[in-house]
Amino acid sequence: MIYYKTQAEIELIRHNALLVGKAIAEVAKIIRPGVTTLELDRLAEQFIMDNGAVPSFKNYKGYPFTACISVNDAVVHGFPNGQPLKDGDIISFDVGVYKNGFHGDSAYTFAIGEVPEEVLMLLRVTKESLYKGIEKAIAGNRIGDIAFAIQEHTEKKHGYGVVRELVGHGLGRHLHEDPQVPNYGRRGSGPKMMEGMVIAIEPMINLGTKDVYYEEDGWTVRTKVHQPSAHYEHNVCVKRGKADMLSSFEEIEQAEQANPHLNTSYYQELVSS
Repeated sequence: MIYYKTQAEIELIRHNALLVGKAIAEVAKIIRPGVTTLELDRLAEQFIMDNGAVPSFKNYKGYPFTACISVNDAVVHGFPNGQPLKDGDIISFDVGVYKNGFHGDSAYTFAIGEVPEEVLMLLRVTKESLYKGIEKAIAGNRIGDIAFAIQEHTEKKHGYGVVRELVGHGLGRHLHEDPQVPNYGRRGSGPKMMEGMVIAIEPMINLGTKDVYYEEDGWTVRTKVHQPSAHYEHNVCVKRGKADMLSSFEEIEQAEQANPHLNTSYYQELVSS
């Protein structure tokens, strides 16, 4: 069942979605070789709680941490741990907040130091595909139009693997609501989008094949061929003519570019293209 939001509810979701962006920006300031993902998780949790919210993910269906932090070939749902990050790693940081009865949920992938050019290109293309999907999130279109746009750019144009087992979703009073928002599919298929629908669009794209597997912890998803995977996520509200983006990468990108340990060459190309 799809829950359509009032404008007041949309503004509450926007507030939370922007708070998620601020939390990820705080994390971006300290990512460097030697820091652990457990330290990043603790920082995000403290920031969220200091801002009067609670982490959406912690204890959600038993998940034991504030953030899902996935490194290199981990696609999503990686457990924070005490292993230091190193030069050449890519790290996906996915986190949610709950405040005033609604959730916000966003994700961003960072490159640390000297990352191979083909991996930087994966980040660039995945990030581009997110915005191509958002362009289709308008009243009258169907969910398949978003899915097709993402798959067309990542898989058909660049030959990457689009994960099938994991999808975007509706967002509101519950962290995961209808409809599901796949990153692959046919134009004109799926539920018709109407004004007031709030969705999380989140391409999860592999450098190698689309195939993934779950680790023994029951959460961490890895690529079967152990190639890197990228993940970006925005929250949007369906409107007529143009989607209303509720989340923002602006503060994340500012922190990313100010951190000398993060490689933003892919982003500079993205901006100039």
